[in-house]
Amino acid sequence: MVKQIVLPIKDSNVLKMVQDTLLDSFRAGRRNYTIFQVGKSTLLRVSDVMKLKKSDVFNPDGSIKSTAFIHDKKTGKANTLYLKPVQQDLLIYHDWMVQQNLNSEWLFPSTSRPERHITEKQFYKGMAHVGDLLGISTYLGTHTIRKTGAYRVYTQSNYNIGLVMHLLNHSSEAMTLTYLDLDQASHETILDQIDFG
Repeated sequence: MVKQIVLPIKDSNVLKMVQDTLLDSFRAGRRNYTIFQVGKSTLLRVSDVMKLKKSDVFNPDGSIKSTAFIHDKKTGKANTLYLKPVQQDLLIYHDWMVQQNLNSEWLFPSTSRPERHITEKQFYKGMAHVGDLLGISTYLGTHTIRKTGAYRVYTQSNYNIGLVMHLLNHSSEAMTLTYLDLDQASHETILDQIDFG
């Protein structure tokens, strides 16, 4: 089996096309889109996004918590999620769940079996379908979300590798740089913007 190379979506136009396709091409498009948005803004692994419960994110009155506290499944490390960047998406999604009559403890339940959360495999199939529809399936996978969020934080925070490393819960900058797929061309683009005096 060939190991798929999953890359961040670096082009904002491609990102918008992926988001629109996730939203419009599935019966549960609103759920799939919200998974993508939550994963991208929290930098969680998809396995951790799937395990989120409604009570992690929503207050009893239906408002959004400002932060959620979880433990990463892979590393066991504690993780604090800042939810304000996805507040609007979560509110729209909450309304969608009510309209769909999806009563579940899970934030992202299966539409056919709401007592279970959607699986990574189900979501991966959706992402693969989006990739096929857009002709970019070569690098679209479940890890695309986390990598895309990390890349956007990195480039929009003035290349603050420490922040990205912290958000990814990584233990080394080298791991984070590799994760971001920062190749020589990316380094040169950054170096071109530096005034060496």
